[in-house]
Amino acid sequence: MNATVNVVLFKSKTLANGEHPLMIRVCKDNKKKYKSLGISIHPQHWDFDKNSPRKNCPNKQHIQKIVADKLAEYSEQILEMSVIAKDYTASTLVQNTEKSIKIKAVGEFYNELISNYKSANNIGNARIYNDYFRSLKSFTNTSKLDFLFAEISIEWLIKYEKWLINKNCAPTTISLLFRTLRSAFNKAIEENIVRKDNYPFNTFKVSKFNTKTTKRAITKDDVKKIMNLDLSHESKYMQLSQDVFVFSYLQGGINFTDIANLKYENIVDDRLHYIRQKTKKRFNIQIQKESMNILNKYIVDNSSKDDYIFPILDKNLHKTAIQRHNRIHKVIGYINPNLKLIGQKAGIDANLTTYVARHTYATVLKRSGVNTSIISESLGHSSEKITQIYLDSFENSQINEAMKNLL
Repeated sequence: MNATVNVVLFKSKTLANGEHPLMIRVCKDNKKKYKSLGISIHPQHWDFDKNSPRKNCPNKQHIQKIVADKLAEYSEQILEMSVIAKDYTASTLVQNTEKSIKIKAVGEFYNELISNYKSANNIGNARIYNDYFRSLKSFTNTSKLDFLFAEISIEWLIKYEKWLINKNCAPTTISLLFRTLRSAFNKAIEENIVRKDNYPFNTFKVSKFNTKTTKRAITKDDVKKIMNLDLSHESKYMQLSQDVFVFSYLQGGINFTDIANLKYENIVDDRLHYIRQKTKKRFNIQIQKESMNILNKYIVDNSSKDDYIFPILDKNLHKTAIQRHNRIHKVIGYINPNLKLIGQKAGIDANLTTYVARHTYATVLKRSGVNTSIISESLGHSSEKITQIYLDSFENSQINEAMKNLL
């Protein structure tokens, strides 16, 4: 005897908002098994005679699609078991069907993903996914995003792309949003929340949005102009901006977040030992003479090993990962505008940022004839992992020799 499968509004359970959960009901051999669809509906929006949402039901078409898809999954599973003549019960039918796919709305998935990143103190990724979450809610004009990943089709993606363009989003922003969505979709596949055959990105290519940001490194002479600029009568933030730029350039293109996180314990025998925040890779770099002069401006006597060196973070104020992330984000909002002013004062025709220091480090070494196996031109984005693999394999003496080309 084959099973019968239908969808019912489960009146035996009432939620705090007065709604009842929508359930799959499997009947076989006079046994019943219920499985929640993860959706709740108020009884006034449900037709109990037809077991379907009424015309006035919010998101009626969306709910009907979820129901139809779920019923199709059960029908497919029943057919598969019948073909192989495998006996089953109502419980094993539910178990085998739900094993293949889980019902979870996009909004619920994103909330869990963001929460997991925050729990792991991965605030950067949490912020990226949260930014996309906000964009998606604005695009769909819904707050819960209670639709499924399977509903994200090629046509859906095209509409989203046009919407972003009409919102005058920069190409780099559009690229990031679609890459984030693709990443989330892949994670959903891994967690059996959506089937591989629903994956739309085999046809809709995110690579078409890959617009590389114009990278403009300055020259070695320009760096010297910045170093020789007298800012002693300027604000402390202006002086810090100058020091951060020069320090980054001289110390292997260390980025601003890692500079902010440097502690006294990271200085060992005139070498800088630190773990990069983004990649968790270990760095061991000789401290240049000019870099040590910068450090000495901020080093305070009788400091503890776990005190921060640069006046950006305070261990007594910025205790959590989110507090540190927000503080760094705030300070860099001062640093980059100051660097632009510093560039103007030095007569440099470039929009200076902390990233320019990083890129200049790589470019100056390359122009000086340093092997690209030691330092790549990009030092960070798509080829950053490859660069770090190469750096890890070289002796410190080779890197030390290469860095003599910086000044």
